Amino acid sequence: MNKPRIWITRKLSDATLRRAQRDYDVVVNLKDQPGTKEQIISASFEFDAIIPCHSEIFSSDVVSQFGPKLKIIANHSVGVDHCDLGALKKKNILVTNTPDVLSDATAEIAMLLMLGAARHAICGDEIVRTGNWNNWSPSFMVGKQLTGSRLGIIGMGRVGQAFAKKARGFDMDIHYFNRTKLNKNISNGAKYHETIESLLEISDFLSLHCPSTPETNLLLNEQRINLMPSGSILVNTARGSLIDEKALINAISSGHISGVGLDCYKDEPGGNPEFSKYKNIFMLPHIGSATVKTRDAMGFRALDNLDSYFAGKNPADLL
Repeated sequence: MNKPRIWITRKLSDATLRRAQRDYDVVVNLKDQPGTKEQIISASFEFDAIIPCHSEIFSSDVVSQFGPKLKIIANHSVGVDHCDLGALKKKNILVTNTPDVLSDATAEIAMLLMLGAARHAICGDEIVRTGNWNNWSPSFMVGKQLTGSRLGIIGMGRVGQAFAKKARGFDMDIHYFNRTKLNKNISNGAKYHETIESLLEISDFLSLHCPSTPETNLLLNEQRINLMPSGSILVNTARGSLIDEKALINAISSGHISGVGLDCYKDEPGGNPEFSKYKNIFMLPHIGSATVKTRDAMGFRALDNLDSYFAGKNPADLL
């Protein structure tokens, strides 16, 4: 019996590729560059399934040109804003993602960014690295302390909850906004806000953990950023589209926001070159889930979904 034919669009973890090649007829993009529109359309005529990353864009104009062979897209990601789910549904193509497995890794990066932004990590590293650490005074490199500060979290899903758990270790006063209020045994004392505005007003630190949707596009605009306390810290490990980057630069320039930690940007890869002018913006290149353990788990979760589908069962992570 012929094995289902699978296209893996990027170089996934070694363990993932070994398992995939054992169970399927696999073509892997070992050049590890994002799949083009032409490649994605061509793949729909050649493959039964695709395991893409967030870098492959399944827009309506691409999906409309799909052939009849492709049956399922098993994303190697949690976010699916790169997929036009409506267009794929019309083509009867199933879509899955990889929830749960990257929550802790992403929460760790959010904590790194929050600490780095609060304690001047970029400036401190540069001073030592360039040999310019030649004095000290009580006013030298004074930052913002996490302990006892109010932390606002927008989006209390899996990653938001994992981040809140870690922040409790710093004795932070945790507040959150979510589409629905969590029950008490999940919220663990975090204070619920019915509006984003009321959350922003008390957030000494703010961390974004909500998905990118039409409703959350430019969620943090100039008006909302200005609601945050003067000198507050902003962290984003979710999606770059959540923030009006021009408004953020204005808030940094004025001193209203004292520090920022970013792992995602409106334009990726590359980011916003204007951000590099500010030493109080601590930046990473979208590596929230980049640990060996998590990459293996993401790949295996995508394969689990394919295994279920080709065994005639509904995948666990069917969207």
